[in-house]
Amino acid sequence: MSVEMAAFGTSKEGKEIVLYSIGNSKGMVAKVMNLGAILVELWVPDSKGEAKDLVLGFDKAETYYGNPSFFGATIGPNANRIGGATYELDGVNYQLDVNDNENNLHSHIDLGYHKRMWEAQVRDNSVTFTLEDPATLGFPGNKVMSVTYTVTEENELILTYHAKSDEPTIINPTNHSYFNLDGADAGSIVDHKIRIEAKHYTPTVPGSIPTGEIAPVAGTPMDLTKLTRVGDHIDDDFEQLNLAGGYDHNFCIDGWDGTKRLAATVVSEKSGRTMEVYTDLPGVQFYAGNFIADQTGKGGTEYHKRYGLCLETQFYPDTIHHANFPSCVFGGDKEFRSETTYRFS
Repeated sequence: MSVEMAAFGTSKEGKEIVLYSIGNSKGMVAKVMNLGAILVELWVPDSKGEAKDLVLGFDKAETYYGNPSFFGATIGPNANRIGGATYELDGVNYQLDVNDNENNLHSHIDLGYHKRMWEAQVRDNSVTFTLEDPATLGFPGNKVMSVTYTVTEENELILTYHAKSDEPTIINPTNHSYFNLDGADAGSIVDHKIRIEAKHYTPTVPGSIPTGEIAPVAGTPMDLTKLTRVGDHIDDDFEQLNLAGGYDHNFCIDGWDGTKRLAATVVSEKSGRTMEVYTDLPGVQFYAGNFIADQTGKGGTEYHKRYGLCLETQFYPDTIHHANFPSCVFGGDKEFRSETTYRFS
């Protein structure tokens, strides 16, 4: 196990951007950088032992200052959407950046955690990024957030999150990597197969804000409880799919009790790769890349709609407005700790 470091560019503040490569003896390598605590590359062997990079992204660090699709990003302090870009906490109203119609998406497009420089600490098989975040962007509390990327000999990429705040605030980070199990240059993921361990999901209104209902998937195209080709029903004439341009929904993980469990499985029959996602969080946002901006990615690859898929482990979107959703308010003695594992075979 080893971690190698290489210069990868210069930040807007004039600081060195460093790319950290974390590898194991089986050919798996995760490359992460201190700009945005972003996962830049993820090399994983296929059934023949040939490794390919499986996440969408860019060749240069500076390009991530654009990154309209949030490739590889650590999102925070709050992932996903908050309706009306406002909320009340402990009797105080907070205004957020209005950046997704009339709502807030991923905290802030330009000032969120994915655009900031993090401090890095290297260990044998991991890198920990730490960020100090004062009460800004409409999120109270002086916060300290860390995310650790670990690669194991079992071909696992483990993301461990820890955050604390000196007063109650919303803490709901996630990773926004787009996976293509055939390779970042392989095109559409509609032939991938997916299973999500969720008999319920949270339906939305226009703008992808949850209604507050926790609805059964049975009898609908949202039923992914059995291994299903992504493209089989993604374009069905079903209201929820029409609203989101395909799959872009939060699924409520079966039996959630705060312990780590299997949330989703993705299979590519073409490459023979399987990815399992484990988390201790209550939800996972399955986004099939319906609105990937047409842009040039790694190696000159042109990225388009549905060229990668996201499985963003999280508290439910807009949970601050729904008392029946698990709460993502932390602070004081209540620290945020969570772990998500992407396991490849």
